[in-house]
Amino acid sequence: MKTKEGRRWIGTANPVGIPEALGESEAFLEFRERLSRVAPIDRPVLIIGERGTGKELAASRLHFLSKRWQSPLVTLNCAALTPSLIEAELFGYEKGAFTGALERRMGRFESAHSGTLFLDEIGAIPLEVQAKILRVVEYGSFERVGSSSRVEVDVRIVAATNANLSAMAAEGRFKRDLLDRLSFEVLFLPPLRERKGDIMLLAHHFAAKMAFELGRPEVPRFTNEAAAALKSYGWPGNVRELKNVVERAVYRSDSSLVREIVFNPFMSQEPLSEKSAAETKKPLVRIGRKSLKEAVEELEVSLLKEALEEARFNQRKAAGILGLRYHQLRGMLKKHKGKGDMDRF
Repeated sequence: MKTKEGRRWIGTANPVGIPEALGESEAFLEFRERLSRVAPIDRPVLIIGERGTGKELAASRLHFLSKRWQSPLVTLNCAALTPSLIEAELFGYEKGAFTGALERRMGRFESAHSGTLFLDEIGAIPLEVQAKILRVVEYGSFERVGSSSRVEVDVRIVAATNANLSAMAAEGRFKRDLLDRLSFEVLFLPPLRERKGDIMLLAHHFAAKMAFELGRPEVPRFTNEAAAALKSYGWPGNVRELKNVVERAVYRSDSSLVREIVFNPFMSQEPLSEKSAAETKKPLVRIGRKSLKEAVEELEVSLLKEALEEARFNQRKAAGILGLRYHQLRGMLKKHKGKGDMDRF
């Protein structure tokens, strides 16, 4: 393993269970450095990142690099629960507290005593439950649902979200006091599109693991075209999406040389009927007697519309679909403004 000075950091699982992480890009190295620096400090940490960037892996690394590494790491995806269940899941409940509470149950805070509690998608927690979490952060105690007895706990909170908590606090949808308490350090986990140098490193890693799982003796390789497709894609689903795409490509490949990359598995792969096959041979735009310049412009407009509609008008995602940089897409939109119905984009 090389240090930051060697411009590469590859961490793998070790005896204390630090999860695997790969990266050599500047953005990833900077994130890892900040994470390692705050991990031993016994204070809350807030991780900001898009879906699929590895927020739970980052939380695990924070825990295993902390002084609490021998104690429990307990996780809860707050968005996976209804608001009425979150309080009971976090703080537990007494027998008879509500219909179906047949016995006392320990909550996640008690389970994480002396360890770390990772709250993913913390922006989904209702305000009344946020107030109770704030009490735990400030005083280290809470009451189970249906009880007035105080329970003492020692827990480090690591929270994660893709929401703008500052904006939510300004709108009264997130308690400002809790946000202040949770953000002793805020770590911004970079999306994969900002880690271009890591795409093929991760792709080869996932490909090798998939080949091993399939019992194949050779390590997969990517053709230049396949590698170019991986590097130019926008990766809205980040590392999780990359893993799925690469594993699917290796699984579908008949040899160790991966040629085909399928980003959207929902696109029909069935043989085309004679009629539909004939239709696919038609040009995307009817050139007729147009000049080459006019035909190219019409094709560009057509591709722009198609990509924007596929990306639900998210311009960054549309740029990824077209293999463009964001500013290049913006330039093309400006270039074709006023043509057809481009103004609505």
